[in-house]
Amino acid sequence: MGLEDETRTQMATTKELASRYGAVFPSWVKPLYGEPMSIDRGQGSYVWDLEDNRYLDFFGGVLTTMIGHNQPEVTAAVQEQAAKIMHSSTLYLSEPMITLAEEIAAVSGIPDARVFFTASGTEANDTALLLATSYRKSNQVLAMRNSYHGRSFTAQAITSHSSWTATATSGLDVHFVQGGYRLRSPFRHLDDDAFTQACVDDLDQILDMMSAGDIACLIAEPIQGVGGFALPPDGFFGAMQKSLSNRGILYISDEVQTGWGRTGDHFWGYQAHGVTPDILTFAKGVGNGAALAGVVARAEVMDTIKVTSFSTFGGNPLSASAGRATLKYLLDNNIQANAKLTGDRFRSALEPVVEETPWIAEVRGRGLMLALEAVHPGGDEPDTARAAEFAEGCKKRGLLVGKGGLYGNVIRLAPMLNVTEAEIDEGAGIIIDTIRDIT
Repeated sequence: MGLEDETRTQMATTKELASRYGAVFPSWVKPLYGEPMSIDRGQGSYVWDLEDNRYLDFFGGVLTTMIGHNQPEVTAAVQEQAAKIMHSSTLYLSEPMITLAEEIAAVSGIPDARVFFTASGTEANDTALLLATSYRKSNQVLAMRNSYHGRSFTAQAITSHSSWTATATSGLDVHFVQGGYRLRSPFRHLDDDAFTQACVDDLDQILDMMSAGDIACLIAEPIQGVGGFALPPDGFFGAMQKSLSNRGILYISDEVQTGWGRTGDHFWGYQAHGVTPDILTFAKGVGNGAALAGVVARAEVMDTIKVTSFSTFGGNPLSASAGRATLKYLLDNNIQANAKLTGDRFRSALEPVVEETPWIAEVRGRGLMLALEAVHPGGDEPDTARAAEFAEGCKKRGLLVGKGGLYGNVIRLAPMLNVTEAEIDEGAGIIIDTIRDIT
């Protein structure tokens, strides 16, 4: 890079970056807002753009910054490790990688756990499917309707989300079962127990009618992320596993968005269901922004792979150090309890205005993982225009939120897990003002 290029980079504006973004990235990579915004720096729950406008961040780069921007403990750990060595791979003995694996195995809840690190949640889910199909010697897989598990060729096959599915071609034989998105479920009129039983009956029918012998696994998100933070009743997956275990089918819990205390009530999302998965995957916020993900499985399942294999960047010393610092901070400061406290406060602030707003169907979620679904008044027809107007209105008032849902009509709210009550009140106030300004 020459001096002229360096000067241009240093003096870049948001408008200039938007132009360059469109010229160099593919058409299917798009910024969130009508007028794209830049993020230049962050501190705690706040970020600043290149023009020094401040925003309260309630999306964290898609739930990836978990405990605040520039968290001192994580920053220090990364800087210290960067001064030593940034990469070595699993071909060598790396203390940060090994120690983090031990720590994750200990909190996983899976007996005789083994850990394999990857660089993304997509790769983690891909690995989980590799393990399950190899262990069961079957390419038949079950997934949930309204699910999203990543953008790789394999992960796309188990994604039941047409707006995020790039191809229907796959070597897997996938069947999708009824899940936790109750607003549009044919069973939505049922109470929790009856709803769960109806979904289990659907699962049993698929197993009886559509499988050709042994099925490898069911993969499911405890709370569907891209699907708009849809969650089933507690105990839902425990009831499903009874049908699965009777046939030897493995249960994979995709904890990419729910892991490490975000739900407030539990450290892992699966713990709300009285079940222990055979395999779980993690990613997103576990490195507080560092590229860190992985798979946990009991040894019998993990060791089904008999050839040498590794992930080039999985568990690299830099990301592992960030992961260790993030996990330590979460546990030492009881951040899960804060997610419960502030999440309940957040929901309590939003519920009254949601009840009086005809274009919001419901507020749903758990802990610091809440969503608002926009619909046309008088029914449940998705209203993508109001959702977009809502996101833009929050941005104008200094709050960043996310979008999701099959129709792009769901607003996703995911503050930092160490968010303060004052920050929750600030964000809730902006949301309420934005809702009331939309007719």
